[in-house]
Amino acid sequence: VTMWQLLQSLLLLASCLRSAAAFPKGCYPSEEEGLKTFRCSNAQLTEVPRDIPNDTNKLYLDSNRIPFLPRDAFRDLPLLLELDLSHNAIASVESGAFRGLAEHLHSLDLSSNRLVSISKEAFSNLNAKVNLSNNPWLCDCRLQELIRTVDLVAGSSSGIVCGSSAHEEHVGKAFLQVIADTDFCNVYKRTTDIAMLVTMFGWFTMVISYLVYYVRQNQEDARRHLEYLKSLPSKQRRSEESSTISTVV
Repeated sequence: VTMWQLLQSLLLLASCLRSAAAFPKGCYPSEEEGLKTFRCSNAQLTEVPRDIPNDTNKLYLDSNRIPFLPRDAFRDLPLLLELDLSHNAIASVESGAFRGLAEHLHSLDLSSNRLVSISKEAFSNLNAKVNLSNNPWLCDCRLQELIRTVDLVAGSSSGIVCGSSAHEEHVGKAFLQVIADTDFCNVYKRTTDIAMLVTMFGWFTMVISYLVYYVRQNQEDARRHLEYLKSLPSKQRRSEESSTISTVV
């Protein structure tokens, strides 16, 4: 019996060591409040680690050096409830990065990264509360559409500040304060409409100019031909004049 218990202990220890070896350095599984948790905080990661247990409920990847989130980065984590990606170097989020998380995820933290612009499609079908504060956002129509799409964490909107903008006076201001006075999407639409009108007017002017040139050129050719006919003998002139008049008409 003692030998059997010892063998079981060794097998369990070997299994634990094998599982631990599969995880990146600084990452470890645990259980918090009955939820399976996987922590990789401050682990010097430069990408989303693989081999995360697929029954993970809470995933902490905060305080690393992850630069971007690729498509399907979390597709094997169908039971994920919370995802913390704060304090990284994330500057790009591909469309579909959060695919597969729509059903359960209720908390997504992307604060304190290097996000300047994200397409709203990156968050399509996602019902999680999202924290986008403390990023160097470009304040434009794209950000305005994104803010209207996502469900922001309560109190985090004041941390969404314009890092850059087409209007210098907006830099350093909270985005929600800026769009209270400026509708970036309407400004963009007006600019596009004006550009289309200018282009159409340019083409219209070119067509009119060509028609005027064509008519004048034909008139000049007809005048020269009539002068030529006047220099011909009378019988031949009458015949040629009739032909010329028919052509002009």
